[in-house]
Amino acid sequence: MIFETLYTMVFISKYLVPKGFTGIAIFPFVFLKSKHLKKDAVLINHEKIHLKQQLELLIIPFYIVYIIEFMLLLFQYKNKKKAYKNMSFEVEAYTNETNLNYLKERPVWAFLKYLSKHDV
Repeated sequence: MIFETLYTMVFISKYLVPKGFTGIAIFPFVFLKSKHLKKDAVLINHEKIHLKQQLELLIIPFYIVYIIEFMLLLFQYKNKKKAYKNMSFEVEAYTNETNLNYLKERPVWAFLKYLSKHDV
């Protein structure tokens, strides 16, 4: 599939990756803070999970939902880190990042099952 090829487009940019993070997925690319992180299969898998989520939500709506969910959780927890860690997209990615076969077996819209999984 053409999108599987796009998932391997990894770039190094310490300026695009927010402070406190090692990588960020912005469809169709993965940006990492430093070159040595390209060898971190778990990190790459985590970011690929986000690329799949973005694709499922047709990219722009993903970012809208991501921001809305973050804001709602920020209001709930009053803590940025806790809000971020409890987002459905992040819970799915962190839960499955060590399973390097996850994307092959992942059902469509899998992040939805993590909507109620809070307090990470």
